[in-house]
Amino acid sequence: MPARILSTATVLVLLAASAVAFALTEGAKLERSPIAGTRVDPLFSPESTANPAAHIRFRVRSAERLEVWIERDGNRVRTLLTPRNVRRGSSLDLVWNGLSDNAIAQPDGVYMPVVKLFRSHRTIVLPSPIRIDTHAPAISVRHPQYPIVSPDGDGHHDAFRVTYHLDEAAHAILLEGNAPARQVVFTRGQRLAGQLVWTGREQGHAPRPGRYVLSISAQDRAGNRSKPYPFAIAQVRYVVLARTRVVVRPGGRFALRVSTDAPTVQWTLHGRSGTQRAGTLHFRAPKRAGVYRLYVSAAGHAARCAVVVA
Repeated sequence: MPARILSTATVLVLLAASAVAFALTEGAKLERSPIAGTRVDPLFSPESTANPAAHIRFRVRSAERLEVWIERDGNRVRTLLTPRNVRRGSSLDLVWNGLSDNAIAQPDGVYMPVVKLFRSHRTIVLPSPIRIDTHAPAISVRHPQYPIVSPDGDGHHDAFRVTYHLDEAAHAILLEGNAPARQVVFTRGQRLAGQLVWTGREQGHAPRPGRYVLSISAQDRAGNRSKPYPFAIAQVRYVVLARTRVVVRPGGRFALRVSTDAPTVQWTLHGRSGTQRAGTLHFRAPKRAGVYRLYVSAAGHAARCAVVVA
């Protein structure tokens, strides 16, 4: 009987110990972290102007003495905050620019922010890795190209479209003009392939006739931007006449070539007007000697030619 009582008592002690251990474990699970509202920038490039540093933001739930640093593979790289007392509910916003404590630029890779709480006797590695990426994306496009556009809104060759490919997810960038070039397109998405569209319009205004140099570049999520390179010379053309001066006898017939993407054009000459199909236009000169103006128009744009009747 005494042995049975002893065995029963032992079992009860073990059950009680298990219950206490379970309660402590569950209590640890329910204990709130001393750090809240953690926000860490996951990616940056110290060599970029768009995203040159990473921010580490968090809030402490109670008064603490803190130290914060950046480490890689367990080795401290940069101390962001030396031991300091902070009040309950304090919010911290720390910035790391990719340099070590000795002002040495760190290589590309993954780094971890670490927070040491002296009063809580805890060291917390934030579950938010930071990656340094200084490699600019490579963008490719068929070149050289010599498109002709007529951005007059008539639905004929109003825009130049070009397909591009990237070696990583990034924004494609289209630039116009020589250095400094004007950025005209910055894609919202960061796809590996897509299409850029150029109309030459600026603030809703159609471009002047002439030639425009187009360049292409790309910017990745870290802010790295590749060096732009020219790939096309686009010609803006509305209505172009093959000659600006024609000599013809009184009442004689003459022909004039017109270049335009419109299917038909309108013309006026010495009080007469009409419509012809684009291409080679045919006219009859006035019967009296003199210098007359021939106007040829399409989609709101016009060109003129001096008709010399002699």
